[in-house]
Amino acid sequence: MVIRRTLMIKTPEHLAIIGKITGVYGIKGWVKIHSDTQPMENIFSYGDWQVCMNGQWTTVKVRSWRPHGKGIVAALDDCQDRTLAQKYCQCEVAVPKEVLPSGDNGEFYYHQLEKLLVVTADNVVLGRIDHMFNTGSNDVMVVKPSKESIDGRERWVPYADQYLQEISLEDGVVKVDWDPEF
Repeated sequence: MVIRRTLMIKTPEHLAIIGKITGVYGIKGWVKIHSDTQPMENIFSYGDWQVCMNGQWTTVKVRSWRPHGKGIVAALDDCQDRTLAQKYCQCEVAVPKEVLPSGDNGEFYYHQLEKLLVVTADNVVLGRIDHMFNTGSNDVMVVKPSKESIDGRERWVPYADQYLQEISLEDGVVKVDWDPEF
């Protein structure tokens, strides 16, 4: 499962955000990693990373990594000290979408859900999924108004079984049990 956060820089269509470099670790150029993959170690399973630095996407190789507390840390090929590692802080980590494994039946990557139309059980159009994020207890679909929607309101709809009725990538629709007034 991959989550995409709101970004200031547009992510190229062929890339999927899988995490973020959140800080430096130690003095030898290691960085702290927030992984959006499950399990979190899978962030290292997809080959070289693409990171966005100063508005430009560039390839980064991970030299080594290890678990650290409840998270993970990594050494990047071109980082030998803390000062070099700081330039990667707050950089999104992405990989080409084609390297991601196919999901099991009923499993979706969040990038597959972006731009899908969100409709209620009564076929009221709420808008389109702009992006998704995790609150710690559940994931949330950020539904932005579209030309098809009933109003100009943005909605945050929990991505949880109790609200999801159907997801059809073929039809481009997510059907939800959600009150349009909420």
